[in-house]
Amino acid sequence: MCGIIGISSNQPVSSDLINSLSKLEYRGYDSAGLAVFSDGNIIERKTQGKLNNLIQRLKNDPIDGHVGIGHTRWATHGIPSEKNAHPHSSSLVSVVHNGIIENAEEIKKDIKSDYNFLSDTDSEVITALLTQNLNKENDYYKAVSLTVQRLEGSYALAIMFKDLKDTIIGAKKGSPLVVGRGEKGSFVGSDTIALSSVATEVCYLEDGDIVIVDNHNIKIFDQQEKSVNRDYVNFSISQDDTSKGTFNHFMEKEIHEQPRSVGDTLRQFIDYDNSIISNPDLKINWQKVNKVHLIACGTAYYSCMIAKYFFEQQSKVPSECDMASEFRYRDPIISKDTLYVFVSQSGETADTLAALNYCNKHNAETLSIVNVVNSSIARESKHIIYTKAGPEIGVASTKAFTAQVITLLSLSIICGSSKDLISNNQNQIMCKSMLTSPKIIEEAIQRSYALKDAAKELIGSKGVMYLGRGTAFPLALEGALKFKEISYIHAEGYPAGEMKHGPLALIEKGLPVVCIVPSGPLFHKTISNIQEVIARGGKILMITDDSSLQSESENIWKIFRLPDVDPILETLIYTIPIQMLAYYTAVELGNDVDQPRNLAKSVTVE
Repeated sequence: MCGIIGISSNQPVSSDLINSLSKLEYRGYDSAGLAVFSDGNIIERKTQGKLNNLIQRLKNDPIDGHVGIGHTRWATHGIPSEKNAHPHSSSLVSVVHNGIIENAEEIKKDIKSDYNFLSDTDSEVITALLTQNLNKENDYYKAVSLTVQRLEGSYALAIMFKDLKDTIIGAKKGSPLVVGRGEKGSFVGSDTIALSSVATEVCYLEDGDIVIVDNHNIKIFDQQEKSVNRDYVNFSISQDDTSKGTFNHFMEKEIHEQPRSVGDTLRQFIDYDNSIISNPDLKINWQKVNKVHLIACGTAYYSCMIAKYFFEQQSKVPSECDMASEFRYRDPIISKDTLYVFVSQSGETADTLAALNYCNKHNAETLSIVNVVNSSIARESKHIIYTKAGPEIGVASTKAFTAQVITLLSLSIICGSSKDLISNNQNQIMCKSMLTSPKIIEEAIQRSYALKDAAKELIGSKGVMYLGRGTAFPLALEGALKFKEISYIHAEGYPAGEMKHGPLALIEKGLPVVCIVPSGPLFHKTISNIQEVIARGGKILMITDDSSLQSESENIWKIFRLPDVDPILETLIYTIPIQMLAYYTAVELGNDVDQPRNLAKSVTVE
């Protein structure tokens, strides 16, 4: 959730710390701070609110040095405030922390008489323990080692000591921590994006690792306190990937990038010689897969709900979906003939990673679909597929979602073909259709500009309902999630056929109801459900296609039409207007579209 950066350099670091923190803004935060070693002391500056407040504070009261740490905080323990912002410092040490210390209250009770706590956070117990252990041991590495042994929960740490002026010590458990090196020195950070302007190569720490960096040396020790080497990889993230370009918001840009991201993701599944969907590099014995169990959080969970339809329709394999945050706590039965599929944009989602580790402990067959190379979930999975969406900065996921959908559709076809349930000719037909997806997504984007007017009429609503049947039902859930994430207007998605079992009680005159109604076998049934809503005063925005039989009607507020597509591509194209409707509504309200309140992009705590 939070973002951390640590720099040990051969030149002043304050501007690089601020630049790296700006690249971490996408993670979501409510305060920011930094500390540098200057004139024999650790000096910190912290502010509540956006990074611009910290930048202004530094203009008015500048500090600089060759070693520093920085932090963007997403509040867990303690309200957003300057005193709760990181770093947390004592006379000996300064700490930035990502994660949650679950036994913080217990630690506070044990050492409160020896340490004056200044914040309401769980993180400050780390500073207190380090101070206490350093006074006992007078050994910096040992002080860190003893401290992390006491901590329960998750942490990624960057630590500066007053008497260790050239050095930063980092430690990791549960939360990601990346080490980088480049011409300016050595670095630690929450992710590669944070290091993209300073590092030329990075390595990924493992749980229990402690790293000691100065501006020309990096030493890593594992949880057995043995010196270890971690593989470095060259990396580069272009300015185009991390800037808005000509768009007003990252979300707008990322919606428009979907033709490319879907096409790039699909390309890894195309056997161009045979014109079929295939991926021989994925060493899964599909013949032995008798069930698919899909596990994820948030938007990724809705891509899994869609995939349940794909796998059962294309490969006749029973499929189940679980929210990762609930999966482990019902003592799930792990089966050897089940493929467990984990989906995450960041590859660091704490609940999804914990569910993956649970399955790994039971020797399950695990496959993960993530967007970030070498992320924690990618490293822990037996099989891995990377979506090719590129960095997604907006908190409300758009291009990662459609990349996940095209990946899961491709896998269902591969599974069905491997089981001889899809003939080569059928595979070729589907492949040909799927290759049109970038073009139809582009057309959907162009048509969706027409939703601006509808968005203007939604801003005064006390709530919005989304309805759909079949794969349009999880799309209704995704549409409602997008809408409430960035508009702050309550929204709920329902199966259209379930309206008469309770949700009709919510319908009142003028309530906006977004109905996702593609042509097909469920069209007339959904229209019947829409009539139930109209009869009770609901205000219908109907999203359908050019060939649908529904004519313009005074009983329907607005009809928005999409181009006709192969049914297997409906979820991709119908995703676009629900994203655009949420976007335009949030813009009309003047909300922070890319960093909605209370939310974070990379959810690295349970």
